[in-house]
Amino acid sequence: MKKKLRFLVSLHTRENDFQVAQAQSAEDAARKLGSDVEIVFADNDAVNQSTQLLKAIQRRDESRPDAIVVEPVGATALPQVARAASTAGIGWAVVNRRPDYLSDLRTAAAAPPIFAVSSDHVDIGRIQGRQFATLLPGGGSVLYIEGPSHSSAAHERTSGMLETKPSNIQVRTLKAQWTEESAWRAVRSWLKLATSQSASIQLVGAQDDSMAMGARKAFQEITTEEERSRWLSLPFTGCDGQPATGQTWVREKWLTATIHIPPLTGPAMEILAKAIQDGTQPPEYSLTTSSSIPPLESLLPRNP
Repeated sequence: MKKKLRFLVSLHTRENDFQVAQAQSAEDAARKLGSDVEIVFADNDAVNQSTQLLKAIQRRDESRPDAIVVEPVGATALPQVARAASTAGIGWAVVNRRPDYLSDLRTAAAAPPIFAVSSDHVDIGRIQGRQFATLLPGGGSVLYIEGPSHSSAAHERTSGMLETKPSNIQVRTLKAQWTEESAWRAVRSWLKLATSQSASIQLVGAQDDSMAMGARKAFQEITTEEERSRWLSLPFTGCDGQPATGQTWVREKWLTATIHIPPLTGPAMEILAKAIQDGTQPPEYSLTTSSSIPPLESLLPRNP
């Protein structure tokens, strides 16, 4: 009889639609595998995330997880926690990051399954750059809402976007924290600057759908009707494209386009379960594929 596995899944925040989709993916995988899953949120705090995980690793054997799936909050991918998990014989899967410590941990004697699986963030950025090119064939300026400075995913998405956007499209960047509220605050603060009054923006692009909707919320609060209408008439694009959020917002025309990014936690749990059962190491690193919604060939240019 196969052992009923216990998984611990560590995510950033409940305030982001992709993180919610990651949690749902984990719950679906647990049902499919006949496993138990505990989902914890770090509230976007790397220290809190590390503490939560170390406490779980240090539990008594009967309540300790067999494997951990973690989407790291901070700039590092929790190397000390990963080593503690490995020493305790706990499987370790990192999502949306490629830590440099994986190879060392995998080669240790009797190492549990240790690997990473990620969205291809550079390609996500490339798709968004192509969306900008399709929507603004004559060029223009994009107000671009980027994830936090410590996020490798944010840097990679920006890199991919800059690679494919045409040279006649300029980008003005604001920083936010992968949440609707953080983007709302960033845009609201930007609108108070004199430079925003003179800015000629033709499109608002965000690195996730929650931040795109936060930007819309800030523009909806503009008191001058003409100015408010001008901003809200622009194309808004995001990333994540989950069925209940981004895809719905595209259908309802709150967003002009998004990018569907498949959740990673469920596939990571399935890889862990098979590796534990077979006593094998899965591939060290793998990438998933994302796609434009609607397809690029279906996007219509914005009227000049």
